[in-house]
Amino acid sequence: MLETELFAFLERTSDAAFAVTEQGEICSWNKAAEKIFGFAAAEALNRTCFELLDGLGALGTHVCTGHCSVQVCAAQQLEIPDFDLHVKTRAGDRLWVNVTTIVFDEPRRNRRLIVHLARDISHRKRNEELLTKMTEISQQLAAASGEVDGLAPVTPLSEQERRILRLFARGKNSAEIARELGITLPTLRNHLHSINEKLRTHNRLEAVMHAMHRGLI
Repeated sequence: MLETELFAFLERTSDAAFAVTEQGEICSWNKAAEKIFGFAAAEALNRTCFELLDGLGALGTHVCTGHCSVQVCAAQQLEIPDFDLHVKTRAGDRLWVNVTTIVFDEPRRNRRLIVHLARDISHRKRNEELLTKMTEISQQLAAASGEVDGLAPVTPLSEQERRILRLFARGKNSAEIARELGITLPTLRNHLHSINEKLRTHNRLEAVMHAMHRGLI
């Protein structure tokens, strides 16, 4: 596949897609990227991705730099996991995207391109933040009460089920938990179904808060 064919293919994707050189300069910017980030292709091309998007990681530190870890992994032919990035839009707002990376080698021009596919996950992040806040409130209420009197007994949770609830309580999402525990998403969903049945709850937020109030996690 030639670069021109690659760029034409990226134009047909629904994800925001842009390709950068090993120096970080943007050389392809599709319509979905224009829509999500607000920058027209003419504004993005030949600029560096760290200058344009000012990407921050989960801890608020700059991860888009002149020599980022993605470029290092690409140069050493290492696996590049997907990651969440807090980016700046043309309007000056910030949004969360999940980024998947593809390394493309063009033998005819003897150069390597790093292709990023990004999806807006701001809604998911807001839900995670809400879950974290609700968990903190539940912890405070449980600490203040110091007891679980009056609660009906429940079927004991397995250690794996407790581990899952603790990870959700820390604000982890399903994909992160499945990856950390080395299980598939369907297996995780089965565990959640079992947890809700045992605790007589209806969703993961209710399960986390209920388990914390009972002192199960």
